[in-house]
Amino acid sequence: MIQNYITIAWRNLLKNKAFSVINITGLAIGLSCFILIALYVADELSYDKHFKNGADIYRVNSDILFSGNESRLAVCSDPMGETLKKDYPQVLEYTRIYASSGSKLVKKGTDYITENNVCHADSTFFKLFSLPLLSGDPVTSLSEPNTVVISASTAKKYFNTTDAIGKYIEADKTPYKVTAVMKDIPLNTHFQFDMIFSMKNVNYQMGNFLSHNFHTYVQLKSGVDPVEFEKNFVQVIDKYILPQAGQFMNIKSMDEFKRAGNNLSYSLIPLIDIHLKSDRFPELSTNGSIQFVYIFSAVALFILLIACINFMNLSTARSANRSKEVGIRKVLGSNRSSLIKQFLSESVIMVIISLVIAIILTVLILPYFNTVAAKQLSSSSIGKGYVLAILLALPIVVGVLAGIYPAFFLSRFQPLAVLKGNQNSRFKKSWLRNGLVVFQFSISIILIIGTLVIYQQLNYIQTKKLGFTKEQVLLVSGIGGLNENAGAFKNEILQLPGVSSATITSFLPVSFSSRSDNTFSTEAVMTPKNSLNMQTWDIDYDYINTLGMQMAKGRNFNRDFGTDSSAMLINEATAAILGFKDPIGKKIYTRNNLNSGDLTPTAYTIVGVVKNFHFESLREQIGPVCMRLGRGGWIGCFKVNTQDIPGLIKQVEHKWKTMAPSLAFSYRFLDESFDNMYRSEQRMGSIAFSFSLLAILIACLGLFGLATYMAEQRIKEIGIRKVLGATVTNITTMLSKDFLILILIATLIAFPLSWWAMNNWLQGFAYRIDIEWWVFIVSGILAIAIALITVSVQAIKASLTNPVKSLRTE
Repeated sequence: MIQNYITIAWRNLLKNKAFSVINITGLAIGLSCFILIALYVADELSYDKHFKNGADIYRVNSDILFSGNESRLAVCSDPMGETLKKDYPQVLEYTRIYASSGSKLVKKGTDYITENNVCHADSTFFKLFSLPLLSGDPVTSLSEPNTVVISASTAKKYFNTTDAIGKYIEADKTPYKVTAVMKDIPLNTHFQFDMIFSMKNVNYQMGNFLSHNFHTYVQLKSGVDPVEFEKNFVQVIDKYILPQAGQFMNIKSMDEFKRAGNNLSYSLIPLIDIHLKSDRFPELSTNGSIQFVYIFSAVALFILLIACINFMNLSTARSANRSKEVGIRKVLGSNRSSLIKQFLSESVIMVIISLVIAIILTVLILPYFNTVAAKQLSSSSIGKGYVLAILLALPIVVGVLAGIYPAFFLSRFQPLAVLKGNQNSRFKKSWLRNGLVVFQFSISIILIIGTLVIYQQLNYIQTKKLGFTKEQVLLVSGIGGLNENAGAFKNEILQLPGVSSATITSFLPVSFSSRSDNTFSTEAVMTPKNSLNMQTWDIDYDYINTLGMQMAKGRNFNRDFGTDSSAMLINEATAAILGFKDPIGKKIYTRNNLNSGDLTPTAYTIVGVVKNFHFESLREQIGPVCMRLGRGGWIGCFKVNTQDIPGLIKQVEHKWKTMAPSLAFSYRFLDESFDNMYRSEQRMGSIAFSFSLLAILIACLGLFGLATYMAEQRIKEIGIRKVLGATVTNITTMLSKDFLILILIATLIAFPLSWWAMNNWLQGFAYRIDIEWWVFIVSGILAIAIALITVSVQAIKASLTNPVKSLRTE
């Protein structure tokens, strides 16, 4: 019996080639989109789940509100982990990661290479993070100073072998002994390190609860409620933090601190949630977004539903063609259940064929998708995990979902009615079919509007006045490795034609640049009411000019003023918080040596106010920042004004090689670093655009199929109308207007839903666009135009048919 179902199903597919091609094409595209997004979502959800005790590991987050400046930090103080383990038995172990040192200059032969994926970590690092080692002891590998654990690829890079135990690596002119070699850290990990140095080499005064620079992780006992455990942080603040704060700031209790409008709290975030649910500062790498996962999952389901709706609509639309077949089968003794099985088998077979094509399409498209999504997904992942389980279930689930309604719809035909030819009117009266068309195009219009809004926001980001000039600024990394020759290199480059100004710094107004915060007060005696926490950047005399920043009041640093060593520049946000009517000439105080326990205040005189500039993503409000004269820096910034950029870069590289032949030359442009801050939104826009086009294509395939069968069913009516004098325009209008009404209804449904969804997305940006009315009009007109073109092609074809051919059977 099953073989008979399959044989008949195959014959029907071959008999109705146009129907089969439309349905299989739509299903294949829909399934391919579903598989691609399933691979993407599976990869996003897999982050950090490969660690043995990952479900019990948490990172300690800090939330600080101080003088109106809010900081949401992914780091906390260095003694926090040790304190939690010592005072609370619920904590099994802790470890810290110190990545504030940034990159390291590592020697290879006679050359030096800048390594960016480096950190310092406690000896307990491998107790919490069960990264497999190729050699070495995970317990003792980082217990001594001047030790380092390197990845397998790093071992091959520096020693041409993974057998590197006992060998030495020179980093920042300090020799480190290789004590272990680990496998390369999996890409689905929220940190990526090639070199992990001992925490005992960190040049930092430990024991300070008031400075937050360490990513701290704790492993709780299995079964401990993290929300309940978080309540212990109140005790930690009272017992350890307040006494230290009271030494330099007159604070007697947290209530007093809060009454001044401030707050301090700590929380735990599960390790497995960091990648998708954390957007704090500073993250160890660029995180994903659970919002994107939800959006893309919904898009995948919607595209699959659109493809299934096509099948349902086209199958029921073909009811006139198969109604007599059903009538004859029933007259010959077929019962309804056998007919349902027959139609479902046809549906499942079609889905299986579509799935095979979809898998081939996925394998072909995957490299492009990886480029757009910044992933390294492999086609082998299709046959692994729950992606494989989904693929095995798809033929049954989608086959039944898409075929269940047509099967029941067709099998309930009454033999007498269909053999008399009275069943055709059902096609025109199908409210369900019309509703499904409305659903398809509602989703398509929502995707169009979403794509337009995303691109508008990205364009706003690119064109918004940032308070600094990001174009034509060449950044040369590793200039600090030149040591005393850094200034000479800067002066050499300034002599080149096309270079107008230069500065050396480690602080840039883009994310993943160096950051340093400090607490200042308006009086020598610091209190909660007269103090604020702000970014503190060390710059040189040429920083403001090179980055195109503007002075709102006062002056820039000047070599003619010897007192500028104790001068300070602040931004407008700082001036507003300080509350001075005229901040020029006013003094602010800080404790530069807080880590060493020296509480003597250092005074700075404000000499200028810089106009506000964005130094973080536009998701964040502009916060307070101050700048003071400082020496050194890791990045050389050069303002260039030339059309021959490649030629200038070659000249800069030549100067570099002349001064430092052993140091690798590395450069980028400031606008590239700025764009990197919005890579996730750019990827989202590209992916949304691609899937919007595919969703519209699938919907149009279905619309084309419906128009085809509608024209077939009304072929005699069209013939009579033409004999009576109807023009091609009259007939095209008649066939198109019903679909036009459906698309108009779809636009009315899509507009409020898309506004709600995109308005919620925009709330994630402190600086954002307003959704303009024309976005909805353009999207609606676009959807209507596409639908009309699709329907009109078939309508015009039907109207041009010779009426003699359509009426000769009468």
